Amino acid sequence: MARVGYARVSSSGQSLDIQLHKLKHCDKIYQETQSGTNQQRSQLAACLEYVRDGDTLIVSRLDRLARSTLHLCTIADALQRKHVALQVLDQNIDTSDATGRLLFNMLAAIAEFETELRSERQLDGINKAKELGVRFGRSKRLSQEQIVELRLQRKQGVLIKILMKDFDLSKASVYRYLGNSTSSLSENS
Repeated sequence: MARVGYARVSSSGQSLDIQLHKLKHCDKIYQETQSGTNQQRSQLAACLEYVRDGDTLIVSRLDRLARSTLHLCTIADALQRKHVALQVLDQNIDTSDATGRLLFNMLAAIAEFETELRSERQLDGINKAKELGVRFGRSKRLSQEQIVELRLQRKQGVLIKILMKDFDLSKASVYRYLGNSTSSLSENS
């Protein structure tokens, strides 16, 4: 039954010293300098691969381990399947006993609830803005006069590839400005 530590800082300007000091009692320590949002955390992957039945994964704080509640729950689930306990020193969480598992699950549920509330508030804000006439999405690249000119040039037989170059648009954008009726035209573009 090994005690395996994991330490992470987000940038090279930060120091791992404090975390490593807290993890000094571990049998093996994985460490890396990598943003929590980075999908490619090779040392975390190696650590999760290394731990075995009966081991304990130890971190100083939860935010050193996972980048989100979903990521944390995914890691916790993988550890549980491997029968590996999780110990978080600063938050005093230890999933090797019933109380620690309860606390961990409550924290995860609260974090998920907060995420859902944040999403609902965001949606309410978007709907309110729409009621007030706020337009979302990218604004049109062409003025009304430019759209008229684009359509006129196309009627005069100008090729789509020329319109793309002259108006600095993608092929899809040219067809959108021309409208659906001309998108089925065959041509040499």
